[in-house]
Amino acid sequence: MATLLDYCSLVRSKNAGPFTLTFDFMCHDQAAYDALVATGFLDADLFATLYDTDPEKILVVNHPLALAVKVSLSRPTVQGDLHDTDCYAGQQYAPLMDMKIAPA
Repeated sequence: MATLLDYCSLVRSKNAGPFTLTFDFMCHDQAAYDALVATGFLDADLFATLYDTDPEKILVVNHPLALAVKVSLSRPTVQGDLHDTDCYAGQQYAPLMDMKIAPA
C-alpha cells in the first residue's frame, strides 16, 4: 500500500479566499500522476468524510498537463473567526498523509 508521498512531490492545503480551502497534489512524474488518478483515492467522498461537508459541494479537478490534482471545499469556519484553528489552512492536509492508498 502506498501513501500520497509515493505519488506526490508536493502536498499542500491553503486558503482560496476566506470561505474556501484548497488542496494541491503535485505528482513526481506522468507515471505517478496516472497511477494516483487511476486509484480514485482523491474523490469528493474522502474529503466530505474527513472535513464533515457535503460531497456535492466539493470540487475535484485533475490537471494532466500540470501533473496535479486540485480539491476545493468550503472552510469549516470563516478564516479569522474566533473558532478558526488554522487561519492560513496550511495544516489541513495532515490527515491525508498517513492514509494508505490501494493500487488501481
